[in-house]
Amino acid sequence: MFYFNINRNAKSLVKHLLVADLSKRYGNLKRGVNDIKKHRWFKNLDWQALVEKRIPVPYKPIVKSASDTSNFSSYPESDNESTPLKPSEDPFLDW
Repeated sequence: MFYFNINRNAKSLVKHLLVADLSKRYGNLKRGVNDIKKHRWFKNLDWQALVEKRIPVPYKPIVKSASDTSNFSSYPESDNESTPLKPSEDPFLDW
């Protein structure tokens, strides 16, 4: 079973972005994108520094070539190649 510890500010932002009613969804309100930018999840983010690329990346993967996919998980190309999970291995069984 998987347990996720999600920061409450991140959870709040995602909740506001996923509102089904477009008239209440962040990004669609009167202030537009500013509702998102002013959310408490981003309170310490310097948006101008971000635009000017002055903020160091938290993680930079090693890329060996333009076609290097070693930083991505491997998934089957089609359902024909997949092996179904046993019920005891299904991470979403209890959801």
